[in-house]
Amino acid sequence: MKEYITTSIKAGAMGAVMGFLMSFLMNYLFLPMPETIIANAIGNGISGFASGFMGGFMGLLMYLIASKKTPVVKTN
Repeated sequence: MKEYITTSIKAGAMGAVMGFLMSFLMNYLFLPMPETIIANAIGNGISGFASGFMGGFMGLLMYLIASKKTPVVKTN
């Protein structure tokens, strides 16, 4: 059971890093500096959506890759 927890933490950390990078790059390179509060909220929503998707996708991908390497112990 402990192996699954450490694998999940590693996968979550990788997903968090990827989500951070995606949000940072979108805000820095693609979204212009907002002039109004609503433009700021929309920009944050767009980057949050993209970074959440990237973080979740990469976290799940890392977990699935790591769980394939871990042998599954069957109990009766």
